[in-house]
Amino acid sequence: MTTTARIEVVGVKDTINQLNKLDKELAKEFKASATQIAQPAMNAAKNMYTKVPLSGLSRNWKSQKRTPPQSIKGFDVSRAKAGVQMKFDTRRNAVGVILIIQKDQAAAIFETAGRANANRLSNNLDPVRPGRTRLIGPAVYSARRGIEREMKSVIAEASRTVQKGL
Repeated sequence: MTTTARIEVVGVKDTINQLNKLDKELAKEFKASATQIAQPAMNAAKNMYTKVPLSGLSRNWKSQKRTPPQSIKGFDVSRAKAGVQMKFDTRRNAVGVILIIQKDQAAAIFETAGRANANRLSNNLDPVRPGRTRLIGPAVYSARRGIEREMKSVIAEASRTVQKGL
């Protein structure tokens, strides 16, 4: 009696995870090509940072509510531009797999202040809708259509490579 087994990879998370298991170099190539495809969106997000939104944001902040008290570097345009990066998140409970994120703490606070609850800082900044960001989100969504087409083809190619390897 012969049995046959067929393994099918479904989804981007599974493809990236299987690519990592199959060959680390292939995974690196995939991530490099995906980063290059997403570069226009990252550049658009970086170009949105042109000036300090409020003069007080450029000073260092001290948080007294945390133990021990923590100091946060103030908002700096060059650090905000450098903080725009790409991340691959293949954890089981991750919402997105390929993400464009803000790594700079002050810029991330500026991006998200007031999303959940209005506060003094968010009242002085531009309004932001719940669950959205101020600059990165609109910049990425404007460049999204062109990126999706190319990304689908790269993901499909990676998926075919994984299927061949399995």
